[in-house]
Amino acid sequence: MSIETGSKYDGKVTGITHFGAFVELPGGKTGLVHISEVADSYVKDIKDHLSVGDTVTVKVVKIQDDGKIALSIKKAADKPPGEKGRERPETSRQSDEQSQSTFEDKMSRFLKDSEDRLSTLKKQTESKRGGRSTKR
Repeated sequence: MSIETGSKYDGKVTGITHFGAFVELPGGKTGLVHISEVADSYVKDIKDHLSVGDTVTVKVVKIQDDGKIALSIKKAADKPPGEKGRERPETSRQSDEQSQSTFEDKMSRFLKDSEDRLSTLKKQTESKRGGRSTKR
């Protein structure tokens, strides 16, 4: 059986390392699922998601010239229509007007915030050290 890029296969996990899992594909070939391709969320320990002997559905991401096969479990999962990849949720600080502001506006806001923080830090540090604000 010929392994093709973009195809999905069922495979068996044959080995686990700190950087990913080795999966045996049909035809006896083995590929690697990198730890970043195991799940949509952050994976700290791959052993929490996979174990040796598990059967998983993988998608062939890339076949290198030297024969190494890169696989992905998260790309093989069927997502509901309308759901895109990992998107960051809108935070309360990010509004439409802020996202449409110019670079100069963002830079001046950053400089003002930075100066405020620096002056607050200096005041706190000087009072602890007995700086200018203390009586002698």
